Amino acid sequence: MDPLIKLLGSWAGELNAGSVVLRILLSVFLSAVIGCERANKRHSAGLRTFIIICLASACAMLLDEFLMSSGKTGFPFVSAAAVIAVAIISTYSILYSARSQIKGLTTAAGLWACGILGLTAGAGYYTVSLCMFVALISCLSALPTLEIYLKNRSNHFEIHLELRDRHDLAEFLTILRKLGLTIDDIESNPAYTNSGLGVYSISLTITGEEIKKYKTHKEIIDALSTIEYVSFVEEIR
Repeated sequence: MDPLIKLLGSWAGELNAGSVVLRILLSVFLSAVIGCERANKRHSAGLRTFIIICLASACAMLLDEFLMSSGKTGFPFVSAAAVIAVAIISTYSILYSARSQIKGLTTAAGLWACGILGLTAGAGYYTVSLCMFVALISCLSALPTLEIYLKNRSNHFEIHLELRDRHDLAEFLTILRKLGLTIDDIESNPAYTNSGLGVYSISLTITGEEIKKYKTHKEIIDALSTIEYVSFVEEIR
């Protein structure tokens, strides 16, 4: 038995008005905290989206619980449909920008996980729900700092580059090699083909010993941005 059901009483593990209200309130509260964290960082899906996803999932599981307890079905069809629906909705938060950056992957995964959180709350697995909530909010709020640190320590990174004239690319690549950077891949952005600008996504590996020791990605990019014919350059994260 769920430890919290032992604490609250057997009513919390049964299907009754009190347990239904508790499960719905729990799903709303936990998803609201996650939604606030996302909204605070100005992500595409915020407070209302996370609450609606989690609430809908919890209600789907509750409906399945009622249907299965009454013998009308032996499989949680509504919950299965809810998981698929949340996965589809999550994909719409993924954006592919003109600078070859994919954005919204974490938000999409967070929405999907929040849907699963709603299912566990709706099923009455209170301890599992709370543990999943703590793990999820920790991943979303605490791990980005560690992720940025690890990326900055990596010898591999990718930049979005805009040159005032695409004919300057050869000279720019020569400078990269002199700095101790190996060019792994270059991709031209076709959207700027007739503009005269040279817009590229370039994958780089730091191979020079000096630059490995003393230069962060930001310092390398700041140095590249001072080149006269570079209009804009930034790291793709």
